[in-house]
Amino acid sequence: MEMLPPPSMNLPEEIQHPYTKFSEWKFKLFKVRSFEKTPPGDSQVVNKDKAEEASSLDKGNVVHMDIVIPVMDKPVVVQAELKGTKQTLEKDANNLKMQDNATHQANLEALCRICGVSFKTDRYRRSYPVHGPVDNETQGLLRKKEKKATSWPDLIAKIFKIDVRGDIDTIHPTRFCHNCWSIIQRKFSSSPYEVYFPRNSTMEWQPHSPNCDVCLTSCQGIKRKKQLPNLQLAKRLKIIAERARKNRCGKNQGKLNNKNLMKKITNCKKIHLSTKLLAVDYPVDFIKAISCQICDHILSDPVETTCRHLFCRTCILKCLKVMGSYCPSCLYPCFPTDLVTSVRSFLNILDSLTLRCPVKECDEEILLGKYGQHLSSHKEMEGKEIYTHINKGGRPRQHLLSLTRRAQKHRLRELKLQVKTFAEKEEGGDIKAVCMTLFLLALRAKNEHRQADELEAIMQGRGSGLHPAVCLAIRVNTFLSCSQYHKMYRTVKAVTGRQIFQPLHALRTAEKALLPGYHPFEWKPPLKNVSASTEVGIIDGLSGLPHSVDDYPIDTIAKRFRYDAALVSTLMDMEEDILEGMKAHDLDDYLNGPFTVVVKESCDGMGDVSEKHGCGPAVPEKAVRFSFTVMTITITHGNANVRIFEEVKPNSELCCKPLCLMLADESDHETLTAILSPLIAEREAMKNSVLLLEMGGILRTFKFIFRGTGYDEKLVREVEGLEASGSTYICTLCDATRLEASQNLVFHSITRSHAENLERYEVWRSNPYHESVDELRDRVKGVSAKPFIETVPSIDALHCDIGNAAEFYKIFQFEIGEVYKNPDASKEERKRWQSALDKHLRKKMNLKPIMRMNGNFARKLMTKETVEAVCELIQCEERHEALKELMDLYLKMKPVWRSSCPAKECPELLCQYSFNSQRFAELLSTKFQYRYEGKITNYFHKTLAHVPEIIERDGSIGAWASEGNESGNKLFRRFRKMNARQSKCYEMEDVLKHHWLYTSKYLQKFMNAHKTLKSQGFTVDPEYSLEDSLELEDSLETKNSMEF
Repeated sequence: MEMLPPPSMNLPEEIQHPYTKFSEWKFKLFKVRSFEKTPPGDSQVVNKDKAEEASSLDKGNVVHMDIVIPVMDKPVVVQAELKGTKQTLEKDANNLKMQDNATHQANLEALCRICGVSFKTDRYRRSYPVHGPVDNETQGLLRKKEKKATSWPDLIAKIFKIDVRGDIDTIHPTRFCHNCWSIIQRKFSSSPYEVYFPRNSTMEWQPHSPNCDVCLTSCQGIKRKKQLPNLQLAKRLKIIAERARKNRCGKNQGKLNNKNLMKKITNCKKIHLSTKLLAVDYPVDFIKAISCQICDHILSDPVETTCRHLFCRTCILKCLKVMGSYCPSCLYPCFPTDLVTSVRSFLNILDSLTLRCPVKECDEEILLGKYGQHLSSHKEMEGKEIYTHINKGGRPRQHLLSLTRRAQKHRLRELKLQVKTFAEKEEGGDIKAVCMTLFLLALRAKNEHRQADELEAIMQGRGSGLHPAVCLAIRVNTFLSCSQYHKMYRTVKAVTGRQIFQPLHALRTAEKALLPGYHPFEWKPPLKNVSASTEVGIIDGLSGLPHSVDDYPIDTIAKRFRYDAALVSTLMDMEEDILEGMKAHDLDDYLNGPFTVVVKESCDGMGDVSEKHGCGPAVPEKAVRFSFTVMTITITHGNANVRIFEEVKPNSELCCKPLCLMLADESDHETLTAILSPLIAEREAMKNSVLLLEMGGILRTFKFIFRGTGYDEKLVREVEGLEASGSTYICTLCDATRLEASQNLVFHSITRSHAENLERYEVWRSNPYHESVDELRDRVKGVSAKPFIETVPSIDALHCDIGNAAEFYKIFQFEIGEVYKNPDASKEERKRWQSALDKHLRKKMNLKPIMRMNGNFARKLMTKETVEAVCELIQCEERHEALKELMDLYLKMKPVWRSSCPAKECPELLCQYSFNSQRFAELLSTKFQYRYEGKITNYFHKTLAHVPEIIERDGSIGAWASEGNESGNKLFRRFRKMNARQSKCYEMEDVLKHHWLYTSKYLQKFMNAHKTLKSQGFTVDPEYSLEDSLELEDSLETKNSMEF
């Protein structure tokens, strides 16, 4: 190998710049490495042999890129590298920098992200990923504590206050050690751990630099030589042991002094109770467990530190403020923010401890939870002069009420003289008014306001005013909040001097009898998986679900009644109607059944119900309501079934009983399934059981038939597991595809059912024939999820009308644009057609444009006048005739599916329906072929193909629709505004309660009678007596009901 001249010769500028000295340039360019590669696991520690080799290479050879360069007394450079260019040198420098960064990153992999300790300090070298999910042991511990965190970044941020989500691999380690994992475990575990953090604070990581602490520590981490045992250590160890023994004694004395100091700091002897007051001789360990470790008193408002020690809240806060932020028992770091209230079960144990009253002459044993109440009674007695009687012997002193009238006069003679003196001096001798006022004040002092109000009304000679049920009906139907009703009550009372309206507590008493959970009942056989308790009111919609960390609908607010209790309350509310129906059919009142009750179920989303305040962005808050309506009640008499009740207005909001309210989106399948599953389970249990209910003093039996017809198409597809409405399979009643439905518009039959959908789902899930996706989809006919609610195949009349109106709105636009001549119109032209139609309808029909079709717009749009107005924008007379005929046929078909009983209301149109539907289909396939060639809408298909079959089966479509549930949407918003509260949970309870009361037939009769009297100009004479008021109440109760 050729040798280069010494550096004193003329060298190229590439070598001289930027380092003028060759020795500096050499150490910048080359890096001393051994011939053997360092194992990746031991990149932090350099062995002693390698270090010696490196030091010898400084004197001998320099190794670089597998080239051995002999080092002489003066530095020499190889001639081959002298000819290198500047780009080559920069490339080498970059390679060295990359190797240096790789070494730095390898060193980081061996360190803990949190504390910076090497994994080699652990015997088993255990480590955990910083960005991964928690392990099974930690996840089980979190579930026990009901915590929601499921990943390490969340736990690390909560415990160590470190945000690892923004970590960079070249700066931060990606794993943490077992010691930090144990600290996380200790935070959530109840078992003791002797684990401490090795640093005063967490590790701060910096980017790699020439003076990097990570790389310098790993390079200098050479093992020290093992020291030989010292023979003189034995004597020294003895001396150290004696000193330690003396220090231990001194520490114990210091501990005692420290405890006394803390007791002086807290100074809670007069506040907290001593353990000597315990009435039972408990074990010493138990007394120690229930006493504060600072003041040795019974725990008062106990709190728990991170090291699992219990203290009184006031004691520990005072000690932390004075002594410092550490636990007084174990000196573990502790801060006021780390204090946690003890668990409820431990607090219950504390409250159940029996104490002796410390007051003199009171040896009563009381519970710790009632100690404050008992002590306050002593204080009240101390502040009053107690009237003490003197028993002069004879029989034991009897109670005042058990005496004869003569004895009562004798005992109260002194008090009577005092009252008489006071009445003559202050009230003009009216002893009766003074005594009645004293009695009234005594009742109100005991919170017996109802008796006090009745007494006050009698004293003023005005009776008790309106019946509480009338006042409750007025409040619910006028949507008055508590404060508004109370203000009205006080105003009327102050102006008229009479208590016409009942106070709020009387209304609350009246509403208890109308809400579910009041009437006792029994099921034979008992309902499966349903509690036998009958006193069940409003419950949480998620009750009965297993709560865990991964539960989805934990944040959902849902309130509901239990299904069986709600049905019982509805039947008791209809008691008068049922008994009157039996009398109308000449049936005996004592018949006990069995009664068959047919129930219509409805469920629909209410859209956005959030209250928008200000001009900021509105956060959508969707709600869903599940309700039911009692349609008919029949009784078996002989060999015939007699219908004793039939709902006259099945689509009114007054008969649609709310069963469940939830703040959720109807398209959220998981939440909907979780909340409605308990309801469905209760319904399935009631199908196979008989209700025993006492009605009219006779125990009667009831059977229930449930029909889920009040669902719109979107919800039917959701609960029956079908594909969305844009699917190839167009109908929820038959298996026809969109192409088949467009080719055959009329002749179809109902083929789908809940049981068949369940079977098809099992085929979809298991694929027993090993078919492809398209073949399997064609076999199951669009079933893609598990059905969880049984529905009856039917048509939702309201949404059918809205969907058909939206289609006619499109036809009007296409006729204006003459799409039958030019089907390839641009998007701008279609917008112009819509704009022209909106302007003309607003001018002629006063129809304002809308963003989305609704029921009111659909009713105004589907008229002959609207077609006449649209024809003014169409030039072709032939198209006028086709459009008018199409609308005329539709208006003849519409009453058939919209009426509650088409056989009675429109029998002629019912007979002509088949002819009209075939003519309508013929027009669609000929005159409007441009729109319906190879396709058709869902609602047009149902209107033309399935209406006659459904009416033949059920007798009606409109009566079984969801219109009553839709009408209740505005009630939800009114009641929510009426019961506006800070907590949405209580707000939903109030909305559900008042919505239920709004549908009560009992209250509707009172409201109807009240309206009748008001419309007749009836006024109450302020001088009427109590007997007159009772007659008025009887007249209100017996007054015939009228439409409300």
